[in-house]
Amino acid sequence: MKKIILVALAALTFVACNKQPQQVTPSTEDFPYMVEQFYDLGILRYRVPDFEQLTLQQKTLVYYLSEAALWGRDILTDQNGRYNLRVRRICETVYENYPGDKTGEDWQKFVLYLKRVWFSNGIHHHYSEDKFLPECSREWFAEACRQSNLKEEDYAPLLDVIFDPTVLPKKVCQDDGVDLLLSSACNYYEGVTQAEAEAYYAAHKDNSPEPLWIGLNSKLVKDSQGNVIERTYKAEEGGLYAAALQKVVENLRKALPYAETDQQKLVIQKLIDYNLTGNLQTFNEYAIAWVKDLDSRVDFINGFTEVYGDPLGVTGAWESLVNYKNLAATERTQKLSANAQWFEDHSTTDPRYKKAECKGISAKVITAAILAGDCYPSTPIGINLPNANWIRKSYGSKSVTIQNLMEAYNEAALGNGFNEEFMLSEAELDYSRRYSALTGDVQVDLHECLGHGSGQLMPGVTKDNLREHGSTLEEARADLFSLYYIADPKLVELGILPDHEAYKAEYYEQMMNGALTQLVRVEPGKNLEEAHMRNRALIANWVLAHANADKPEVAIIRRDGKHYMQINDYEGLRALYGQLLAIVQEVVSTGDYARAKQLVEDYAVRVDPDIHAEMLSRYKPLNIPPYKGFVNPVYTLVTDKDGHITDVQIDYSEGYAEQHLRYSRDYSVLPDIND
Repeated sequence: MKKIILVALAALTFVACNKQPQQVTPSTEDFPYMVEQFYDLGILRYRVPDFEQLTLQQKTLVYYLSEAALWGRDILTDQNGRYNLRVRRICETVYENYPGDKTGEDWQKFVLYLKRVWFSNGIHHHYSEDKFLPECSREWFAEACRQSNLKEEDYAPLLDVIFDPTVLPKKVCQDDGVDLLLSSACNYYEGVTQAEAEAYYAAHKDNSPEPLWIGLNSKLVKDSQGNVIERTYKAEEGGLYAAALQKVVENLRKALPYAETDQQKLVIQKLIDYNLTGNLQTFNEYAIAWVKDLDSRVDFINGFTEVYGDPLGVTGAWESLVNYKNLAATERTQKLSANAQWFEDHSTTDPRYKKAECKGISAKVITAAILAGDCYPSTPIGINLPNANWIRKSYGSKSVTIQNLMEAYNEAALGNGFNEEFMLSEAELDYSRRYSALTGDVQVDLHECLGHGSGQLMPGVTKDNLREHGSTLEEARADLFSLYYIADPKLVELGILPDHEAYKAEYYEQMMNGALTQLVRVEPGKNLEEAHMRNRALIANWVLAHANADKPEVAIIRRDGKHYMQINDYEGLRALYGQLLAIVQEVVSTGDYARAKQLVEDYAVRVDPDIHAEMLSRYKPLNIPPYKGFVNPVYTLVTDKDGHITDVQIDYSEGYAEQHLRYSRDYSVLPDIND
């Protein structure tokens, strides 16, 4: 699991035509980052700088790779829940066809619900995993469906799915002592219990030196005799999601002639073959070829990748990110990757768990050109892939920081009053003003470029050993690595940070967020569920619990009736990060499930209700959405009178609802229920 998601806290459309479209290329100063805001969500635009400077070959490659990305949207929506596509399509039909009053309160509440369904790719909150309900009445919704010419047999069976809080209440359940599969609404398993799934995966585990990732691209179901079997995601006849994957393959084939290098052609061809057959050996070959493709400026991710959405952490959610290298900013990450062995050797972890030789760690800063599937509308700001540890160890990995998305987040946050409300004093505010834009980037670089690529598993240990806690511990490991090293003089020596004070901005913001301010994303009475939130809470709460009792390095204090984070000894805090890094690396390297469970349950789950209520009350007047996501630019393929491509142009003016309705109209071929 190799994502980092913004602490404070897509798809493009391409139209072939012969006429010149309106082109919008605003400067940073006048770019309209915020599109709209509703519920707990802010919708942003992001710039795609220097796109016009790409060659025609590169632009066209981006075009067709992005077309391939768009066709995976419905796959992710279906993976998130069995009824999600039906709910979305019925709601869209009402949105477009309802003839009644569109000024009333019920209509407005219904529109809000649909916008949330779009954002979450389903009926469960994208971060908390809890099901959200429409605030319009059930009776109004049923009548609106009827007036929109929907048949009762189409919408009536979904009323409980939509309105009853006890039906499918949580997308991914990680509660202790329950069957994680039967308690989760996600659509990776059907009629299969946790014990049956774990037994199946154990029986089919590949123990070879270059193992197949069994279950990465399949759904576990039962056949007519009650045996657990896999339904493979593949474009060939009989494959699950075949219709959508055929469209993905079609556009990958169109991209193939525009590949920049022979190695990139191999990558695309292997991905085509894998999508057609679902063969996991072909996937391994694709992943290795992708890691080796270092000379192409344009790059992409496409397919079943991250496993956060599976309660057992096995099956990948569909996602895509098309991008190109930010040449100027990549110098910073290249310095880190060039010194990967130094960082590995000087880690606080036990020598047994360190890599003797860091191989093939490539790092770059990228410009996102498309976000799709599990990267849209909410998206990570850094990625490190592939996830298979044996590929990372033998062939290396790619780490990216997504600069233009971080720019959008930062620009949208200017002057919102958040730091002034939650930071302890002018000293912390000053650190933030002077350094946080840079240290935020560097922390992501360290997390992705080095943190996820550090350490090694002991013989016989696999990603499966930590089960439902694997994602949390892996993110904690990468974060701790980055936090320990962002304070190291080596970063000043390399010219990455300007001085030995800069890291303090990141230390304060990470501790403040992990223990206090990330709670504004949690509903009253709820515990922490999402892996990244648990990771940050685990780190902050462990450090607070292990600070010196007589003279604490860090503490939560109360001033004027409000709680604040106070750091008394920044170097001492770094030492605590180093201690926890050693512990977490040992847990991950040895696959110690009991210790992983204890760490998560002791420090990463429970929420203090009084502090939680205070954080919410202080946050509410600021009117800042705690979660943000994006609409994407519209790219237009320009051709001459003979049909030859002459340019690809970009427009930023499409709205949020307009974009989602068009994606549903133009890129949707899956049936409502994918049996």
